Amino acid sequence: MRSLDNPKEDLSCPVCLDIFKDPVILSCSHSFCRECVKNCWKEKENKECPVCKRRQASEDLCSLHSEKLKLFCLDHQEPVCVICRDSEKHNKHTIRPIDEAAGQHKKKLQETLEPVKKKLNVFKKVKVKFDQTAEHIQVQARHTERQIKEQFKKLHQFLEEEEEARLCALREEEEQKSQRMKEEMEALSREIYRLFPAGVIS
Repeated sequence: MRSLDNPKEDLSCPVCLDIFKDPVILSCSHSFCRECVKNCWKEKENKECPVCKRRQASEDLCSLHSEKLKLFCLDHQEPVCVICRDSEKHNKHTIRPIDEAAGQHKKKLQETLEPVKKKLNVFKKVKVKFDQTAEHIQVQARHTERQIKEQFKKLHQFLEEEEEARLCALREEEEQKSQRMKEEMEALSREIYRLFPAGVIS
């Protein structure tokens, strides 16, 4: 059984390892979620504790005196019988009926669990917001990626068209210069022919 003076010592079920849900306390003083205990006992004839393997029944007996364990020692945090209570080991300790001690422990456990559950709910809500923000960032990134690709595609298309236009202009300029050169050569040839008629130049 977990300490009544320090209920925060352990708030998790040893079976599911999660925070207690509807906690129950077995006669061996170990605590579990009610559903976890039920699931552990589904296919077992002997209802034993999942931790210490002690059998659970109304007639649990003291291993020393074979008496029913109806009491609980708060100092040693363990179930005891009426003989144990009067023994030297426990006679100066605080003893309570086991049901009362279990009820008190369960109450403190639930009181401790309340703020933990509230914090857990807050964390879950924050996690949902973080997940939504992360998803929004991913969507935004994919949208921006598409925009960048579309812009570069348009830029590539523009550059290709610009390249083709400049090459066409270059070829046209080349043709015009070649034509002017041809015309000037022809004019020069006519001038030479005029100055030097046929037969004059050997």
